[in-house]
Amino acid sequence: MAPTTRPTPSPDPRPGRGRRRTARLGLAGAVASASLLALTGCGLQPATAFVPAVAPGSIEPIEGLPDDASLTVTAKNFTEQLVLGKIAVLAAQAAGFEVTDLTNVPGSVAVRQLMLDGDADMTYEYTGTAWLTYLGEAAGIPDQQEQYEAVRDADVANGLTWLEPAPLNNTYAMAVRSEAVPELGDVATLSDIAALPVDQRTFCVEAEFNSRADGFAPMLERYGLELGDADGVPTGNVSILDTGTVYEATDRGTCNFGEVFTTDGRIDSLDLTVLEDDQGFFPAYNAAPVLSTAVLDEYPDLADVFDRISPELTDEELRQLNLSVDVEGREPADVAFDWMVEKGFVTRP
Repeated sequence: MAPTTRPTPSPDPRPGRGRRRTARLGLAGAVASASLLALTGCGLQPATAFVPAVAPGSIEPIEGLPDDASLTVTAKNFTEQLVLGKIAVLAAQAAGFEVTDLTNVPGSVAVRQLMLDGDADMTYEYTGTAWLTYLGEAAGIPDQQEQYEAVRDADVANGLTWLEPAPLNNTYAMAVRSEAVPELGDVATLSDIAALPVDQRTFCVEAEFNSRADGFAPMLERYGLELGDADGVPTGNVSILDTGTVYEATDRGTCNFGEVFTTDGRIDSLDLTVLEDDQGFFPAYNAAPVLSTAVLDEYPDLADVFDRISPELTDEELRQLNLSVDVEGREPADVAFDWMVEKGFVTRP
């Protein structure tokens, strides 16, 4: 994406910024200490505030940046967020900031509160999460650009600025084991399921997805199928499984179609094929850099730093990065660092 030109701000006369930073450091220490005890959302790897040292690449120190310029980066405590958070930490360091690493915070609401209170300056957030959870809207918007614009515009009043979103859209999907695709008539979209014989319309889903107002039954209805109907999807065709077991069950052939998240590394490690949501049922959950508007006004060149990175963050890229952590057991910081070097954003010192 082309860099966005913003005027250089005058020196910040706002009172209390120093006091806010002092208070922030105390809170940051407390949260970071708690985070050392937390595991990632997939339950595999603990995260710490460690990141490898970096040297500039295509991201270079911002010209005229004060020596004491600082940035606090926060992220939630599951694998993808840890990787994205470490990417942000490394990018900010390469841009010349002293970075406080507040990644691995338990829960979306806690991260949101850090941003609203000014105790964190930057995070990667999902458009659908902000729209439904933080802003309290009743339904998500499937169109990715429309969902982004709605969240961006609404959060202005909260002192938060959303930069352009990444292509990655971590939303619900249905997947099938790849070797079964030709057996099922080269199924490629959710609409194709309705053309299959009833006995081949078998599903593995989690209990939450099965009961959500925007979950399994409404999805089937959108695609012309009724849950519990003998000519649609009989209840006997549905396996309700514990969280984390759907992927393996789908791979074993327990069902033909399993509920997945589009950026989960197990999609690649188990060679599953994601079906296209061709009727646009699932809400958009694109990740985007979100910054404190006050901090972005102070350091407007930060927008260019993160706008360089976002176009490279696709579903396919995140599946591989998540796989490196969840399947291969690597540290999120090392995975983020190697990716940043591979893309040329930073270099090894």
